[in-house]
Amino acid sequence: MGTTAAGGAGIGGLGTGGFIETGATVAGATGIAGAATSAVTGAPSAGAGNQACSTPPAASRVVGWAAVAGNGLETTTGGGDATPLVVKSFAELQTHVAGTLAEVIYVQGVIAPGNLIVGSNKTIVGLCGAELHGHVHLSGSVNVVLRNIKVVGYGVGDCTLDPSFDATVGCSSGNDAISVLNNAHHIYIDHCDISDGTDGNLDITNGADFVSVSYTKFHYSLRTDLVGNDATGQAGHRFSNLVGGTDTPTYSDATSLNVTWHHNWWADGVMQRMPRVRFGKNHLFNNLYTSTGNGHCVRAGIQGQILIENTVFRASNNPQQFNSTTDQKTANITASSSENLYLGTTGTIATGGGGPAFTTAPYPYQLDLASEVEETVKRDAGPQ
Repeated sequence: MGTTAAGGAGIGGLGTGGFIETGATVAGATGIAGAATSAVTGAPSAGAGNQACSTPPAASRVVGWAAVAGNGLETTTGGGDATPLVVKSFAELQTHVAGTLAEVIYVQGVIAPGNLIVGSNKTIVGLCGAELHGHVHLSGSVNVVLRNIKVVGYGVGDCTLDPSFDATVGCSSGNDAISVLNNAHHIYIDHCDISDGTDGNLDITNGADFVSVSYTKFHYSLRTDLVGNDATGQAGHRFSNLVGGTDTPTYSDATSLNVTWHHNWWADGVMQRMPRVRFGKNHLFNNLYTSTGNGHCVRAGIQGQILIENTVFRASNNPQQFNSTTDQKTANITASSSENLYLGTTGTIATGGGGPAFTTAPYPYQLDLASEVEETVKRDAGPQ
């Protein structure tokens, strides 16, 4: 463990020139080339705004597993230097995110709820408070960037609102706000606000790999469901992030599910899975936890290898734990009480385990002082 130099490749969608608005031409629009980013964290520098709703904030540098070469890709670039186009409806958005053609797509306004099926080589960026509602599905998707956008799942306070809801099963029968699955790889999710997924907010399963999630806020509304196996009232099935969906995978889970989580905020209403990890090497640094009344924060399942650095847990229950004594025999949690801050927490702060320890990430990154993490994350996480 320890501080390493900042680095990582830049992402796509930074080409010069104007953008194309579907159905109209916007005069005077410019691309986002040359917008400044912080050399330390990769976050957009102060003042990188979205003037007149035509230009999004500067893209962050890709840091973490999404910047590591593998499965035939060197890094995550999304739509690359394709000329950005603006979409304002679900139909337009679905048309452009499908397939494998490299595209940079700017989303404007609040998009009607639906199941959005995302292909490969796409950069999807929100403009000026843009929102997606329903479910974003990245099945087998390769080289995708999703940033600066709010994603609201179907389960806003009530799982039964989800069109996939099965009352005999409960909330887990519904959709995640975002699903990354079925050998999807090189996925970068940055500066998003993700909430109220019926099953999870952002689940990464079934052999997905080379994923980075940064500067993103996760939260839930209180739920009133009293049905199926989630008949727990306001506790509900508010389970945010599952990595690895089963102990007996049919995909390449044992050699994949590698995810980086940095500068993220698990906030109001999240009860569990922040994240809950099977198999993969998951690196968590410079994150913030403030979800009071929760069940657990980080949980290691079968063969999960977790490294936690310079992270703040405030008034949270069970900051770190193993899923079971059986899973503890094959899993491992590496974390130092001198590097992380546990402020008013209760319950388990587990480390060690019988599995191999994940102590050194295979990419450059920058650790913030733990004493500065809370201020930084509260200021910078979410769409800018």
